[in-house]
Amino acid sequence: MHPLVELAKSAIETYIEEGRLILPPPDFPQEFLTKKSGVFVTIKKQGRLRGCIGTYLPTQENIAKEVIRNAISAATQDYRFGPVSKEELPLLSYTIYILSEPELIKSKSELDPKKYGIIVKTTPFSNTDKTDAIFDGRIPVKTGILLPDLEGIDTPEKQILIACQKAGIDPQTEKILIYRFSTEKYGE
Repeated sequence: MHPLVELAKSAIETYIEEGRLILPPPDFPQEFLTKKSGVFVTIKKQGRLRGCIGTYLPTQENIAKEVIRNAISAATQDYRFGPVSKEELPLLSYTIYILSEPELIKSKSELDPKKYGIIVKTTPFSNTDKTDAIFDGRIPVKTGILLPDLEGIDTPEKQILIACQKAGIDPQTEKILIYRFSTEKYGE
């Protein structure tokens, strides 16, 4: 099992069983203790989605701590599911996604749903060339994110539509900015 997957599993099990946060072990791979990145943690129970939460930009001091925080959130705060119970722990599997920094796209031709995930955001500007709307401290009203290579999502149009639906965005009437990102996947 990859160290990041083991870390997510341990974080969730310790939190569910003991109610406490863990720290990365002292012998954890240095690359995950020195680098920062957005991270998503997906939990499946017997092959079916049980929780998925993440950050597309880093919020913690390193990747390992980002995994711990997002693993616990995926197990306890995904609004689509109730919190994971102790009885479920042996039935769970985990996938960790380390995200590249999001990059603004200018055309749908830059998208490939098998290779890139996307972030769609509403923009307060009528001119979507104003790229500062996303990462300059303003809070866009709506944001949707989809990881790459999801089953049944095989065109950029479908990927954009589903990301918009998740965010409650009407792409026909609201101006959006679209970012793409790649991932390093660990686990399933």
